[in-house]
Amino acid sequence: MLTLHTRIDGPAPVDGELVLPFHLREKSRLRAALKSGEEVAVLRPRGTVLRGGDLLQGEDGRVVRVVAELEAVYRVAHGQENGLLRCAFHLGNRHTQTEVGQGWLRIRADAVLREMLLGLGAQVTEERAAFEPEAGAYGGGHHHGESHPLAPVPLRQKIHRPSDLP
Repeated sequence: MLTLHTRIDGPAPVDGELVLPFHLREKSRLRAALKSGEEVAVLRPRGTVLRGGDLLQGEDGRVVRVVAELEAVYRVAHGQENGLLRCAFHLGNRHTQTEVGQGWLRIRADAVLREMLLGLGAQVTEERAAFEPEAGAYGGGHHHGESHPLAPVPLRQKIHRPSDLP
């Protein structure tokens, strides 16, 4: 079985495609199958997320492109100036993974959240789309230029308080 463990920066000849929904692209340990049917193991440090278009290299040198699978999502828009900001606030308050676009938000399909958004005056449209939510303040973002195994996001960071200063 091919083991994929290193994210690389392209361009590189691609030997296969790995199609995954977002909830599987968040996992650090995963057994999956390439589009060709070949089984692979994905082994990455905790806290890393695969994005559509990422290139992974296996121990044998082969390169696999990650493809974001189309998922059931809602596209959220709002006609009022601050309406979309209010929607984003309420989604964030519920720790909802959210993709942010120019004048729209995208979330996983969820009937309860849909009703909340409609109550805020939003237009909610069902779609099947690649879901690429924001990484969050401590998510590390999407890095390019890496040709080595990814480092995990630190679980704790030192908080400096004024009383800590000499």
